[in-house]
Amino acid sequence: MPISKSLPPWLPLFTVLFSSLAVAETKTYPLISLEGLKLHGATAEATTYEGRKGLRAASKGSASENGLIAVAEGFHNGTIEIDAAGRPGAGAGQMARGFVGVAFRAADDFSKFECFYLRPTNGRAEDQVRRNHSVQYISFPGFPWEKLRKEEPEKYESYADLVPGEWTRVKITVEGVKARLYVKGSDQPALVVNDLKLGDSRGVVALWIGPGTEAHFANLKITQ
Repeated sequence: MPISKSLPPWLPLFTVLFSSLAVAETKTYPLISLEGLKLHGATAEATTYEGRKGLRAASKGSASENGLIAVAEGFHNGTIEIDAAGRPGAGAGQMARGFVGVAFRAADDFSKFECFYLRPTNGRAEDQVRRNHSVQYISFPGFPWEKLRKEEPEKYESYADLVPGEWTRVKITVEGVKARLYVKGSDQPALVVNDLKLGDSRGVVALWIGPGTEAHFANLKITQ
């Protein structure tokens, strides 16, 4: 009696799901030295802050420039998780907010990148408008926060409970042209972006430091 060579209808779906799980890979970066890191417009050193070993960093550029520390290449879709803390640095101006975040899908020369960042001093401000500007998405160079806020107010920034200088767990998920920002282990995103300005691209993951900021980073994990 001949044996049927037809495949069960569920097998193709099972194969796809199994393949997706099989290729997922997680890499961890303790960030306890500068070895293998590429600095752009930033200074950094290994240190211990609030009981955690990591990097202390600052932007060395003007108010219009970004401080970046490249950590990993070839990021497309996946999850980025990190502990970050930001507070205004010594001598920072009144507009300093402790800007600290993560850039992703960055070009090798940092001429373009996507980014989520925190404004920790806004998290518990008495001014509700400032609270509403606690977390931010930008896309460099075409979509700085000023342009996004002016043209599509409230769409690319939101509220999160933040404290200056306090370690905050940050998670970013990226899939195609969509990205989500989660803070402090919440299962709901603090900010949702459905139209990443660089499209479905690929590039470098980098630590991001805004002007007038003392930033700390530890325990980076990238899954893709």
